[in-house]
Amino acid sequence: MTEPLLVDRTDAVVTLTLNRPTAMNALDVALKEALRDTLAELETDRSCRAVVLAGAGGSFSAGQDLREHVQTLQSNGGNPLDTVRAHYNPIAARLANLPKPVVAAVRGMAAGAGASLAFLADIRIGGPSTSFLMAFAKVGLAADTGASWTLPRLVGHAKAVELLMLAEPVRAEEACRLGLLNRIVADDEQVLPTAQELAARLAAGPTVAYGAIKRQLSIADAGTLADALAAEAQAQSICGGTADHRSATMAFVNKQKPVFEGH
Repeated sequence: MTEPLLVDRTDAVVTLTLNRPTAMNALDVALKEALRDTLAELETDRSCRAVVLAGAGGSFSAGQDLREHVQTLQSNGGNPLDTVRAHYNPIAARLANLPKPVVAAVRGMAAGAGASLAFLADIRIGGPSTSFLMAFAKVGLAADTGASWTLPRLVGHAKAVELLMLAEPVRAEEACRLGLLNRIVADDEQVLPTAQELAARLAAGPTVAYGAIKRQLSIADAGTLADALAAEAQAQSICGGTADHRSATMAFVNKQKPVFEGH
């Protein structure tokens, strides 16, 4: 049986590949559970210092597997949207709060919950065929997998309303202009290698500081200046006690290149 989620480790970078290419990597229960549980393991895996999220074949992810969803709707066996609490919410929380950088290699279409997954990454790399579609309203649903939180932060409230209500595709160039993509490469074949190269660069950096930066920004986005200042003080207290900070400071003073160990 083909694994729904491929896990590849190269040095300190872990690449998670949604592996249902014949279904445009649509998210069925097996894939959602594998992604949720693997992310939980990576939270405390000190050998992993950066994560790449990718899709197999020519698409990133078409979102919820609607064929499976139809079967659930027809079974009359409880709330068909229980998957939001059981799968999508934990996945979103773990991606957003993962204390290490996440880079999304967004090749091809990212729709619905698939787009939401990409928006939870810290950095998104796309190619000529990359496009996003907030498809929820097309099937009579509101946003999930954190899109109501990420989209306004990426594109602003007014544009988030437009993308979610009109459900029109956003092509690569426009996605980059809006902030849905950080970078576009010229060749789709280079999307994943570029994302992995960037993840390797991040994995060689001060990963404790990266995790602190993610927490700071999350608090500052929703809080007051006082909240942000308190978060900064806490983060600097943690980072200031790391071996990375001490060794990098000494390297700077001695005009040497710092080597970060991630602790």
